Amino acid sequence: MNQILRTLALAGFTLLTAAAAPKAFDFKDPKGVNAITFTLDSLLEPIAGTASEVSGTVQFDAAAPAATQGKIQVAASSLKVPNATMNKHLLGADWLDTDTHPDIAFAFGKLDSIAPAGENKWSGKATGQFTLKGVTKEITLPVTLSYLPGQYGKRLNKPELGGDLLVVRGTFSIQRGDFGIQPGKNEDKVAPAIQLTFALVGGAK
Repeated sequence: MNQILRTLALAGFTLLTAAAAPKAFDFKDPKGVNAITFTLDSLLEPIAGTASEVSGTVQFDAAAPAATQGKIQVAASSLKVPNATMNKHLLGADWLDTDTHPDIAFAFGKLDSIAPAGENKWSGKATGQFTLKGVTKEITLPVTLSYLPGQYGKRLNKPELGGDLLVVRGTFSIQRGDFGIQPGKNEDKVAPAIQLTFALVGGAK
């Protein structure tokens, strides 16, 4: 009897451990709609654009959201603004130099001030390493994490696939000069502050 009880207890512990294990969420969206928007609210020419070609993997456990780890990146060459000439300058060597520095990335370091913000939803402050134009700096930004169990297949109109979703949302600002992007120059046409807004969906099959 004792052996049976020990076996049952071990099986239960194994199931609980498996249920609590973090899942890997892939942010290379099969629907191709993941994007980040950016704005530079300059005096003469306010600029707004998008960045697509998002990828990366985030490890997330709904039982321990503060332990979230991973990296999300975007192809720098995917940045677009409405004006074609301006877009060419943006990607060129004098500005983002995307041929030399192809990726923009954020790597999670830690999450603080985690608080429930609804069912399977948490808000907090993510601190990590942000890389732009080959320069990496530690930044802290507010984030919201939404865990959607069983919604991966439904989002693709293939409910038989099952799987879960993780949505990461946030808005933050950086100074372009901190990342070697024409510091102190043309600030009447290209604002020194860049505001970035994201709502990115990652899937775990």
